[in-house]
Amino acid sequence: MQRIKDFEAAFADDIEYLLLKYKPLFNKKNVTFNGAFHIEGDHPFTPEYISSISIGISGEKEELIDLHTIKIWECYRSFLGMPISKAIPDSKIVGELLDETLEEVKEELVDFITDLLAE
Repeated sequence: MQRIKDFEAAFADDIEYLLLKYKPLFNKKNVTFNGAFHIEGDHPFTPEYISSISIGISGEKEELIDLHTIKIWECYRSFLGMPISKAIPDSKIVGELLDETLEEVKEELVDFITDLLAE
């Protein structure tokens, strides 16, 4: 639980840093750069809980140009290895934590941003 919360907090901070650093560069290109940390669900160990980060750009008319989303943690119900939506006998609750380090994800996001700026 603590590791999930630590990852979520670190990624939320990284998104804020990336917004501060890169938003002015995108403004010069007349596009909007946004990023956010998202949580769906109430508790990390209940099915349908998902935490993720997203960054994207949109044009002058608010049309989405590109979006990049990375799931940090996802919890779901599984039966015979397949995700299911309802609780059935012998189903299990499974959680998947991002298997990359914070540095690897930050590098991936910076690469995505610099590719967008180069276009």
